Amino acid sequence: MNRAWAALRPYLDKEPLAAFCVGVSSGFPYAMIGATLTTRLAQDGIDKRTVTAFTLAFLAYNLKVFWAWIVDGVRLPLLGRLGQRVSWLLLSGSAVIGAVVNLALVDPTASIQATVLAAVLVGVTGATFDIVIDAYRIETLRPDQLGVGSGMSQYGWRIGAAAAGALALVVAGRHGWTAAYLACAAFALPAMLTGLIVGEPARHVVASGQRGLTAVWNSISGPFTEFLRRNGAWLVLLFVLVHKIGDTLANLTLRLLFDELGYSNDEIALYDVGVGFWAFLAGIFIGGVLYARLGLKRSVLVALVLMCVSNLSFAALAAAGHSNPGLAAAIGFENLASGFGGVVVVAYFSALCNLRFTAAQYALISAAASVLGRVLTGTTAGALIEAMGYVNFYLLTTVLALPGILLFAYLLRQGLVDRALGTAGRDT
Repeated sequence: MNRAWAALRPYLDKEPLAAFCVGVSSGFPYAMIGATLTTRLAQDGIDKRTVTAFTLAFLAYNLKVFWAWIVDGVRLPLLGRLGQRVSWLLLSGSAVIGAVVNLALVDPTASIQATVLAAVLVGVTGATFDIVIDAYRIETLRPDQLGVGSGMSQYGWRIGAAAAGALALVVAGRHGWTAAYLACAAFALPAMLTGLIVGEPARHVVASGQRGLTAVWNSISGPFTEFLRRNGAWLVLLFVLVHKIGDTLANLTLRLLFDELGYSNDEIALYDVGVGFWAFLAGIFIGGVLYARLGLKRSVLVALVLMCVSNLSFAALAAAGHSNPGLAAAIGFENLASGFGGVVVVAYFSALCNLRFTAAQYALISAAASVLGRVLTGTTAGALIEAMGYVNFYLLTTVLALPGILLFAYLLRQGLVDRALGTAGRDT
């Protein structure tokens, strides 16, 4: 009992609870332009080709690195008295509410162009909200809380996205889609209220007060040059780029594998959605606990190995054929590893940030972590499966995960993991 309480207690501290609350708000804009909007358009009779145009709204999340520096460097008039992070939480949260209300009021059947623009606006404001929330989370948490705090943030994101999507469907079924989106706009409030209640992060470092073109250029270039000047920074950046290639390739094609093996929709719902969801939540909790006990370096290395082996489990499933126990084991292990890895790797990426440039540097790192895998998966996954079959494909994804493990092990051996950390990962 005492051990269970000791494991749970860090999650109940003020800072991780704040990370959970801002995570809830971070997840909901994504849901508004994801499955929720797809369902709305389908019910309004919009054709499938037109629906695909709405993927433009998600592009903002990939491009947010280009304006993240503004969140670090621009002090807001009037609201700025509340602090840099709190003022931007209030502004970006209000912008998201306005964008979601605007999406609620447009009629896809009357003007699909206006609906596309409204969705893109939700994407841009949601991505900006994300920038601020990530910076607030990192600066609110102490270095020893980064693991638990990252886990709580992911819990919040999942709950916020799922709850907003569910609320939208329930309200839309009774009162229409306009009312549904208006109701969901309230999901921006947890982050805004957290900022007002908890206040400005204690570890926030105020940016230089200089003005003029030189100051603007320093605000744009400073986060990147500061990071790249660190000892081992280029190798760390290479690790960020390659560490998820194998995992991303494997996860993109899982539903294709399930269809090939003849699993029914009910079986997929039970194992992929049901078992996978709870295994992922368990992985998040375990990740937070082990991060605190093992420390940053060992927990990240364990996570990389687990994510690599999870790809091998799908090669085994592909070789075994249709097997419900095999599917449950593979899905459970993969989601457990993903939840664990998500916590400790996000905590590591958070620790890489310099507290003077938290928003810009985390946006850079998170964008780099996903861009290469998405490009490769979108252009090669299907062709590779056709050329080599599922078993060899998943063996290949396992091999592709090895460079990330070996590179991180090299960084550890050379002492570059510690030397490349930013001030967010050090006690100040």
